[in-house]
Formats: sequence, C-alpha cells, structure tokens
Amino acid sequence: DFLSPTVLKTFRIKKYWFVVLVLLAGASFFTARFIIARVERQPAENLSAAVAGKVIVVDPGHGGVDPGVTGKSGVLEKNINLAVAGKLASYLGQAGAMVLMTREADVDLSDPGTTGLLAQKRQDLERRVALANENRADLYLSIHVNSYPFPDRCGARTFVQSGAAGALEAARLIQAELARVVKNTDLVTGEVDYYITRSTLMPAVIVDIGFLSNEREEKLLQDPAYQSAVAWAVYAGTAGYFAGRAAEPGPAPDKEAVIKTFKEPVRLKTFQP
Repeated sequence: DFLSPTVLKTFRIKKYWFVVLVLLAGASFFTARFIIARVERQPAENLSAAVAGKVIVVDPGHGGVDPGVTGKSGVLEKNINLAVAGKLASYLGQAGAMVLMTREADVDLSDPGTTGLLAQKRQDLERRVALANENRADLYLSIHVNSYPFPDRCGARTFVQSGAAGALEAARLIQAELARVVKNTDLVTGEVDYYITRSTLMPAVIVDIGFLSNEREEKLLQDPAYQSAVAWAVYAGTAGYFAGRAAEPGPAPDKEAVIKTFKEPVRLKTFQP
C-alpha cells in the first residue's frame, strides 16, 4: 500500500536527502562561480603594477543636455555610461593609476551661455579632449552604449580611429577581456572617425558596452553586478595593454597639473530639464 506508514517514512527520508543534495549542489555551484570569478580576475590583478602611475582619462559618454540613446524602459545611455565609468575609475585608481573623469554627474562641459544643442555638444567634446591632452594622459577610455534598429543585435564592441596602432592594440585587448569575462560578444574591434578619437594626442578607445535596443541587454546594463563585470573587463584589458608596452622615452606627465585638475575641475554645467 503506497500510503502505508513504512512507505511514507521512506518517501520522507528520500525527500529529505533530495533537499540536502539540492542545497549541496547549489552551494557547490555558487562556490564554483566564486572560484571562477577569482580565477578570471587573477590575471589582471597580477598586472596591476603596469597601471600604477599611468594617467588615464575615463570618459562617461554624453551627459547633461545630451542623453545619448534611450532604452524602451526609458533608461538613458548617459546614466549607464556614468555608472560603468565610475566602477572602471575605481578599479584603475585602486591599481595606482591617476584617473581623470570627464564628468562625475549628469553634466556636460559646455558654458552656460552656449546656445544650440550642436554648439553645446561641440564645446563639450572639445573640453573632454582638452582635459586629456593638457594633462598628457597615457590612455583615453570613452564608455558608451549602442542602439540598433534590429533588436537582436547585441554585444560589447570597441572602436578606434582608423590607423591608430596604439589604440588598436589597447582596444583588441579590451575586446578580448569583454569576451572572456562578460561572455556576451563575438564582435571585433572596429574603426571610426570621431572627433575624440582623432583629436586626442594619446591612444583613445571607444567602448560600446552593449545595446539598449536589445531587451535582454537593456536589463543587464542596469544591473550593478553586470556593470561591475563590464568595468572589470575594460580594466583587465587596459592592464594588459600597459603590461605589454615597451617603455617609451618622452616627457613625464605633469603630476602637479593632474592633482590641480582634481582639486579645481573644469567648470561644469548641470542640466536642468
């Protein structure tokens, strides 16, 4: 009889061990994920010395009057860019880099009296480039989010100015780390002709971290844990880039000027909708 006390007792025991096994399996999974995460981060941690002392501009794209692209949920690119860029700046700073962020809030760098969106955007870009060039930065990293008419398009991708060998090296390493850590892309580094990439005196890499036009990525890009993973991948690629570079003679960065920039930032304009 299936409902006899003996059978019920056996069923309960089996059910108990089933629950135990499920819990153990779950614990093993999360332990494994923790170990994998540590292993994935280990190479970049070993290369952190290569980043120490480097002047790196971290540029959260858009901001202020320029929202960038907008997702179906209403999320704005400029806010995602800032969140990821902040995490990237933190990783670089912890490794000893001297980090210059072009913005740390929802602002643009145009003067309050500048009229017309195009004029504001132009001045904003000019000021971002000037910040990097005047402080003789070693690398310029600009964080962006993409959009596309076809919602199935997804994945992170890096871009550089056509013919910029140094930037291409950095971009390819960052692209490889995005593929390894985030595992959301099989894309390759592309070439562009943007004001920032052609006007900086140092290698500049545009990092499009995903597509807001893709429903899944739109959700992921708003997840702080995913943002941290993306930022770590960009950091890891950056560390690999500096570790692989041979020492090049040239004027040392003006550390006092960089410190002054932190204390007396460029006048920023907060956007009032």
